Amino acid sequence: MESSSSYPQIERALRYLQDHRMDQPSLDELASALGYSPSHIQRVFQDWVGISPKAFLQYLTVDYAKARLAEADSVMEAAYASGLSGPGRLHDHFVKIEAMTPGEYKQGGAGVTVRWGIFPSPFGDALLAGSERGLSFLGFVDAGQMDRALDDLMGRWPRADFVEDSPFVEGWWQSIFPQHGQQTGPCETVPVFVRGTPFQVQVWEGLLRIPEGQLCPYGKLAEMVGNPKGSRAVGSAVGANPISYLIPCHRVIQKMGVIGNYHWGRVRKKALIGYEASGRQRRLTA
Repeated sequence: MESSSSYPQIERALRYLQDHRMDQPSLDELASALGYSPSHIQRVFQDWVGISPKAFLQYLTVDYAKARLAEADSVMEAAYASGLSGPGRLHDHFVKIEAMTPGEYKQGGAGVTVRWGIFPSPFGDALLAGSERGLSFLGFVDAGQMDRALDDLMGRWPRADFVEDSPFVEGWWQSIFPQHGQQTGPCETVPVFVRGTPFQVQVWEGLLRIPEGQLCPYGKLAEMVGNPKGSRAVGSAVGANPISYLIPCHRVIQKMGVIGNYHWGRVRKKALIGYEASGRQRRLTA
């Protein structure tokens, strides 16, 4: 079963493959660098994504991004024109954004109690937080970075009250990262209550229209949200996305296929892209 305990090994492997991509390291070389046996590395990769490290690396290259961009005008526009978001998971079909009013935004969350908890995911531990009105934050927590993750959350709601309450947010975690053996099919709606400017919310809604397994350049996203000359402003809004994975900001890349930065780390962004590209039909489990 995939778990957050596997992700640190995957991340180390990805970093090594990224740093030595020009050398095209073998499985034996990768295993030696990480201090594991070749069979262990192969098994962890197969369990995590269903393909070998070498095959997985191919999905993380600029060539993959360029190939996806080359199809953008036909595949993505066809999906948008038909009103579909693609055959993706929960976040493509069941997310409802309930943006706060300008008055609530100005208050900075005053009077709101935000409850949070830490749970495992295939991409490392995940911090989920929200209130009775919906999920407000989903971020990934690197080893030893709990305080940093909480500061990130609290900085987005500067006047809210925060309470650790894992049972309160556990249902959202189970819907977003279905557990091993859980039946596939329609999932309960995950309401999302986000704090952002109207333009930011517009961009986040645009992110939900990028089909799973596809990538979108910032300029294309700017056109989608009706601001074709605003790629820089769109980029800032993407970077401010408070709900990783569910609102898929990892699918936005720079022009000409450059992967670009990611609030929760470039390696994790590549892992998310590669996971979707190479195993988009697999059920994501934590």
